[in-house]
Amino acid sequence: MSDDTDTSPEVMLQFYKMLYPFPSIFTWLNHEHTPTKLFTHREFAFTLQGDVYLRYNSFNTAEDLKKQVCALNPTRFEIGPMYSAKPRDKKTVRPAAFTPQRRELVFDIDMTDYDGVRTCCSAADICSRCWGFIAAAVKVLRSVLTEQFGFRHLLWVYSGRRGIHLWISDPEALDLTDDQRRALVSALTVVEGGKEMVKKVNVRTAKGLPPSLWGALETLRSTFGPLVLDDQDCFASQEGWETLLQLIPDRSIVETLRNKWSQDPERSSVQKWDELKDLITTKKVDVQPRLKEALEDIVLQYTYPRIDAEVSKHRNHLLKAPFCVHPKTGRVCVPLDPDDIDRFDPHGVPTVAQLLREVNSTSTSEGAGWEKTSLKPYVDLLDRHTMGILENVRMTKRNDTSW
Repeated sequence: MSDDTDTSPEVMLQFYKMLYPFPSIFTWLNHEHTPTKLFTHREFAFTLQGDVYLRYNSFNTAEDLKKQVCALNPTRFEIGPMYSAKPRDKKTVRPAAFTPQRRELVFDIDMTDYDGVRTCCSAADICSRCWGFIAAAVKVLRSVLTEQFGFRHLLWVYSGRRGIHLWISDPEALDLTDDQRRALVSALTVVEGGKEMVKKVNVRTAKGLPPSLWGALETLRSTFGPLVLDDQDCFASQEGWETLLQLIPDRSIVETLRNKWSQDPERSSVQKWDELKDLITTKKVDVQPRLKEALEDIVLQYTYPRIDAEVSKHRNHLLKAPFCVHPKTGRVCVPLDPDDIDRFDPHGVPTVAQLLREVNSTSTSEGAGWEKTSLKPYVDLLDRHTMGILENVRMTKRNDTSW
């Protein structure tokens, strides 16, 4: 194991003591500077060495959380909902009196769900090239969730290895019931089906593509060429272009292109896509719309966000806390700026070992440990995000007390 992937108990304890931004996490979850039920009644779950799992922990302050984390020294910890009673008192209250009340709306996008389309990596591997699929997902989800659903407080967090998490902290998101979360996730689910299902986009009605997807399609059209055709070259291999042809509902076009591409397999994905579009224009006018719709569905199938629906459906689902360390890579789960998502490099994220070297190389002991390391811009990003939440709370209180 190289030095930078070191997540030994000794390294993790130093990280929690010196670098983890407990006060920032507290204020983000709590929505105020003084403790509220959003923090005191919040579940924290710890994964200890040897995969020991401790659920239903709760704390009154950021300092209480830090003391317990340093005492247990978990490999990671997860955040759940605010319950009707303090989770640590779960065994002393009636089951009916212990229910999840409020919880951020959360999403999880994992790169392994793109293994059927990406060509540069597979399984747990990820690089800056296939990160383009995550970047496309962020752009679409951000647009849909802010413009169609009206959410404002979206925190994007790198998962530490091969994906991204989204936490939405608007009051309206916190108050969603499980049924409402399921309905919302269903509205956002476009790509469905396992490996055996070739056509994974089946959202059209008699009236065509739902209007809610028009904006996403426009965004993804501009992504499809550079990402799927140029960079990933998804249709270069026989397996790749055979999958493409199975998505075309016209036998003569399929046979023509299969023969052509079999005789000249070195054709690039850009050439194959152009030849497909050219053949469609030769078809009768009444047939062309159906074939152009098939092209749109292909764009969606290869680039639309692939959401892990189970993560989002239930208020009591636990999700890894921001700034935890991924045990396999040693990288910190840092917040991301969606405006810079195209330039994000997962391999450029600081590791816990790197951060400890940085903090140990400084002579000053003033301020929080992270302020002297490359973790600072990421904590600053979370704090700026939280300021927007606090301002919203202040405005709501002011409006509630005004005449």
